[in-house]
Formats: sequence, C-alpha cells, structure tokens
Amino acid sequence: MKTLHVVGFKNSGKTTLVSRWVRLLKQNGYSVSVIKQHGHHGKHGKLKMPDANTDSMKFFNNGADLSIVSGGGAVQMMLNESPDFQRLKQLATIDRPDVLLIEGFKEEMGPKVVLVKEAADWETLKQLQTIELVVGLSHETIPFTQISSRNNEEELDQWLLSWMGVER
Repeated sequence: MKTLHVVGFKNSGKTTLVSRWVRLLKQNGYSVSVIKQHGHHGKHGKLKMPDANTDSMKFFNNGADLSIVSGGGAVQMMLNESPDFQRLKQLATIDRPDVLLIEGFKEEMGPKVVLVKEAADWETLKQLQTIELVVGLSHETIPFTQISSRNNEEELDQWLLSWMGVER
C-alpha cells in the first residue's frame, strides 16, 4: 500500500487535489481509501452528523461506541470517539487499498505533498518531514520537486502517476 499526505493551510486546495487524485487513481484501476483531518475549531468544528431521527444516530446518541449501517450499496460507520492517527489508518485500510490518501495530519510521518497558498505559509511548512512535492511556491529555490501552481492539473496528475510507478 502506498500512502501519501496532502497538507497545507486552510483553503490551500487540499480537498480539491485529493478528490482529483482519487478519481485519477480509480481510473487507473487502483483501490483508494482516504483519511481527512477535520481541522476547523470552535462551534463549527464538529462533524456534520446524520439527522437525529435516523436509527444510526439514535444508537450513537444513546452511547453506542460504534454504529455501522449497511444498505443501498454503501456502509456508514460512526465511532463515538476521536481515535489516534494509527487507529484511523487501521480503520481506513481494513479493505487493504492500493493507496491511502491522507488529507492533513502534517505532523505524522509519511510522504507529503505540501500545498502553499501564500509564501508566508512556506516558513512553517518547510519544517515538515518527508516532503516529496511542493505546490504553489514559484519564486524560491528549494531542495524539493516543485509544481508552481495547483492549477497545473496535468502536471500534478503526471507527478502522482510517476510517484505510483505508472508508465505513461
């Protein structure tokens, strides 16, 4: 299984890029799992949950540690805790995907694609370990592979496929 973190600050394009790469990987025959770190804090920081009248939420709100609902070709799982990163990886890889894309968790070990929205962001982000690619930093010489803009979709896709070892 190949694992790749996509990291950056708020509104840097992480979700857009991960979504694009999920489609690309699926088109190339790979199975893909995704973990997202929901980084929003304050009163809006909680995840949006299903309607309180659903059976799964009744179980959840009555204290179930885990609620799994299956139907219509999909499974929904809700865990009544915030597990650590290693446990999240175990849950996300239970079906042994070919690729695990991780949005966020920049402090965790693993190869990283760093999205830079503003040059000032780079001052913090350049401290991260295991950077493979930096996107959006166009006027600086750095010791990492670079793509100047997150809008260079073809170049981003080529990089990912090359990283995956796909010949084009």
